Amino acid sequence: MHARAISSPRKSIRRRQLREMVPLADSTIYEMEQRGEFPRRFCLSPRCVVWDLAEVEAWLEERRSKPIMPARGPDVRQRRTRPIKGQDPARTTA
Repeated sequence: MHARAISSPRKSIRRRQLREMVPLADSTIYEMEQRGEFPRRFCLSPRCVVWDLAEVEAWLEERRSKPIMPARGPDVRQRRTRPIKGQDPARTTA
């Protein structure tokens, strides 16, 4: 009798479980998948999309290990108009 190594089935997660693990918007996750920055989803059926749990956990660990630079603020020199403090933008005097 051959001794074959039986691999345990890989666990997959659906969108609801992914949202609990990764608090990003669906559109952000989709864009990151397209750029290759997030694990790719795959279809179990025409209406069921899942992610590999091990890949998502590895992605989370990688994100924890390297720092992410904070986003830059807007360049206020590119504004066309300057906001005025205390004025209601809905009220305009003609």
